[in-house]
Amino acid sequence: MFMNKILYASLVVALFASCARSYNVTGSSSVSALDGSKLYLKALKSGEVRSIDSCDVVHGEFHFAGLLDTIRMVNLFMDDESLLPVVLEEGDIQVKIGPTGPSVGGTPLNDSLYRFIDRHNQLMNRMNELGHKQNQMILEGIDEQAIDEQLSAEAAQIAQEEDDLVTKFIEDNFDNVLGPGVFQMITGQYRFPILTPQIEYIMSKATNTFKNDPYVKEYYHAAQENEDRMTGLKEPAGAAPLPTDTVAPQTPAPLTNIPQP
Repeated sequence: MFMNKILYASLVVALFASCARSYNVTGSSSVSALDGSKLYLKALKSGEVRSIDSCDVVHGEFHFAGLLDTIRMVNLFMDDESLLPVVLEEGDIQVKIGPTGPSVGGTPLNDSLYRFIDRHNQLMNRMNELGHKQNQMILEGIDEQAIDEQLSAEAAQIAQEEDDLVTKFIEDNFDNVLGPGVFQMITGQYRFPILTPQIEYIMSKATNTFKNDPYVKEYYHAAQENEDRMTGLKEPAGAAPLPTDTVAPQTPAPLTNIPQP
């Protein structure tokens, strides 16, 4: 009888283990700076960035695996340096890191996220190229006013394309982790929570699922409070003064940060 109970308990444990969802992240790196390093998967929880898994890079290879209580977007860190975002979901997630940038795929949400990141970074590269184009036009003896007018128009066009890309991606993913995750990426460029026309538009279209995401909800509430304070409509008791210097540029940097070899 005792042996039967042990067998029954073992079967129950095995059954629950087989039903539990899990994540599996297999990675390779050709960036020498990562070899021998310790990597972490970190997620924002209760306002704090917390490590949920770790592993070592051995001969350019690394691996994370664990139980998955919910699909979530996390960041891959080397020590305290964020390298790239990863969606933890069921399936075999493949991470490749090279000198020119990372790729993450193998599962639906990661494939979608990195198609977006690739398109976003292409726009940022076009924006960065404008500086080289300006130098070339100066060397060609083109009038400075004509240069400014042309490049300003091109920069405005790229900025509009970037705004449209981000807005549509968030709208298309209001009800999964990608919408709030990318919203966090774009708002993370600001020194403090602010309202922009893009953010106002996104929130006007947002579903309840998106609005009730903890980060989105907290950011939007803080941004509204800051807006009221800046316009003189509200001054909370004991509130710290807002910074008077300018916020980060409207055009964000590329969405991944890979150390160079």
